[in-house]
Amino acid sequence: MADVTLSFEDGTIRVAGGADLDLPVERDPRSKTGRAPAVRYAALVAALDGRDVDYDDRVLAAPALDGRDVDYDDRVLAAPALDVASAYELREYQQTALDAWRANDDRGCLELPTGSGKTVIGIEAIEKLRTAALVVVPTIDLLEQWRRELETEFGIPIGQLGGGEQRVEALTVATYDSAYLRAEDIGDRFGLVVFDEVHHLGSEGYRDIARLLAAPARLGLTATFERPDGAHEAIEALCGPLVHRIAPDELAGDHLAAYDIKRLDVALSDEERAEYDEHRETFTNYLAQSNLDMRSGSDYRKLVMRSGSDPAAREALLANQRAREVMMNADAKVATLADLLDRHQGDRIIVFTAHNDLVYRLSERFLLPAITHQTGASERREILEKFRSGSYSRVVTANVLDEGVDVPDANVAIVLSGSGSEREFTQRLGRVLRPTEDGGRALLYEVVTEATAEERVAERRH
Repeated sequence: MADVTLSFEDGTIRVAGGADLDLPVERDPRSKTGRAPAVRYAALVAALDGRDVDYDDRVLAAPALDGRDVDYDDRVLAAPALDVASAYELREYQQTALDAWRANDDRGCLELPTGSGKTVIGIEAIEKLRTAALVVVPTIDLLEQWRRELETEFGIPIGQLGGGEQRVEALTVATYDSAYLRAEDIGDRFGLVVFDEVHHLGSEGYRDIARLLAAPARLGLTATFERPDGAHEAIEALCGPLVHRIAPDELAGDHLAAYDIKRLDVALSDEERAEYDEHRETFTNYLAQSNLDMRSGSDYRKLVMRSGSDPAAREALLANQRAREVMMNADAKVATLADLLDRHQGDRIIVFTAHNDLVYRLSERFLLPAITHQTGASERREILEKFRSGSYSRVVTANVLDEGVDVPDANVAIVLSGSGSEREFTQRLGRVLRPTEDGGRALLYEVVTEATAEERVAERRH
């Protein structure tokens, strides 16, 4: 008879016996059992193996990819399975990344540029482990993209959680929102979980997905692992550390398009300058009087909290917002865009802005198809399909094409405005890095309003 029994219960691992083993569990004296978050399953097994303890592992009820239920005594990662085979052949850099993940006991995160084939690496991980796998993605577009790829490569039914469906199969794709709602119910169904755009896992609510899943094997994929709020440290604890990183420059010219980044400085008009300076003065005067420093995230949060009860703080916050709108929507930026569109008439162009208002202004002015968070799914798909086919050669957007959308190839990106986020900039650059048939260089233009706070914003994102 086993000394210890492990079982899965509502997102936790229940440990019967082993009270004298000092395992990483919380003990319940009434039931004489221990309990730990499901994420600790692999650590518990390792601890028991290290102590040479006889135990009965009933945690994973995951079927192998041949449809056979795995016996409790035959843990899922070692189970024989269908000879699933992908038509993909990994490039050398993809194989190196996968090898680094496997060498870390099939746990950890990979950072590769947009367009470098992160999905291919995820599919190869599933093929190598041949265990039931859950793929978690941030958007419906990515959910549909992953489901199509898995169906094509493996030829088996693919489950879907999200987008109006709630169906679990040995291979299942879920949005982060749906996985959050279902994790404690399905946490014992998978031996591998793949977190696409894993930086989303750092959000407080989404962390529970990883906590409630027992899957021993965990793979995080992203183009930008580190988060400015430091939440990547939580991701490391839940999914594993960053085990391999490839910068865009390492692949440019060979596997991705060679690229240039050009910064174009524009000036505010006299009227815009007067309005900008007035609003900035209101804002900076309040900061000086209140001894606040906007380089500190905590001080900015203090300002936001004060604005609820302090009229002066609210006025300062609004003044800063209005100053940003002036510098980001400057008339000279629109004139510069006109020049760039004329210069690149034969190219495929994505124009990025920070505000929806400017998107619609540019759409009307230059007859550009527009995509914002307000654009319906069917309309967005139609625009992107026409962009893919060549019916449209340019599109303007605010943030929603930064990630999580299968964007057709473009070779010119024009950033009219954006945040100081390195992640946002890297993702926008990635939209033009897929190699073209003619081997041409990709171009990213940054249009920056000189002598404004936008200069510091541009420096931060580099």
